Amino acid sequence: MEAFRKIDLHAHIVAFPQWVPANPASGYRMLSPEEMIEMYDRLDIERGVLLPLIAPEGQTVVMSNEGCIYAAEKYPDRFSWFCNLDPRAMNNSTSTDLSYLLEHYKKLGAKGVGEVTSNLWFDDPMMDNLFSHCEEAGLPLLFHISPAVGFCYGVADDLGLPRLEKMLKKHPKLQFIGHSQPFWSEMSADNTEQTRNGYPTGKVAPGRLIHLMREYGNLTCDLSAGSGSNALTRDPENAAAFLTEFQDRIYYGCDICASFNTHQFVFRDFIDGLAASGAISETVYRKVCRDNAAKLLGL
Repeated sequence: MEAFRKIDLHAHIVAFPQWVPANPASGYRMLSPEEMIEMYDRLDIERGVLLPLIAPEGQTVVMSNEGCIYAAEKYPDRFSWFCNLDPRAMNNSTSTDLSYLLEHYKKLGAKGVGEVTSNLWFDDPMMDNLFSHCEEAGLPLLFHISPAVGFCYGVADDLGLPRLEKMLKKHPKLQFIGHSQPFWSEMSADNTEQTRNGYPTGKVAPGRLIHLMREYGNLTCDLSAGSGSNALTRDPENAAAFLTEFQDRIYYGCDICASFNTHQFVFRDFIDGLAASGAISETVYRKVCRDNAAKLLGL
């Protein structure tokens, strides 16, 4: 198997760590660009896609578009970046021309939008407006799903993701990139209100996520965080089938939020093992771990 380095589609950094307050729960902060590069060298990752976090829900500190641009320009061989904006930006209106901001960042080199974490319903008119402008700008949108409005952060949807489906239908030219526990728990048909925001275990009976991926070609996903890792490692046989069937629409990701995170090493070993054992082909392995992201980023 020809050696290559992975691309992480889901990265967060703080450009100026000396001024960032620690997370009150963990006592730690997001990594600096230099700390992330050190982590990438341990994981044999070529580059990461920096995702700003600008919605107020669930955040200790805003991770700005400008901070991500700064880091990407400082280390152009290691980072690309998405821009981000809250659908309530500018006029807090369903008719705000968000293309003004999107085109500004697109001209500076943004390759997408995200991670969108605004705690509004997925089909809220202001979310719909954001989707319309992203679709017009030709920028993919990476989202974090929440189980409810008022629950920390994330775009909210119900069990079975009916609101996401509504937007997939309405915006067929917009590439949606899915992420989070309520997204990945829909891998299996036995998902419930009690399990959907966690890390369900056991064999997978094909669920709503697989149906939506088959039905809507504009739905893609990133494998980052404990949620993406768990969705695959819970059932290796299903993981191989899922990766193979949707090989052109899946992105490798880490979502490293602190230096003590270990999920990224667990998942790296898992997907490397699938390739080494022949459970997935070299072509599938390369597409998921690098080539799909390289195509999206124009590398």
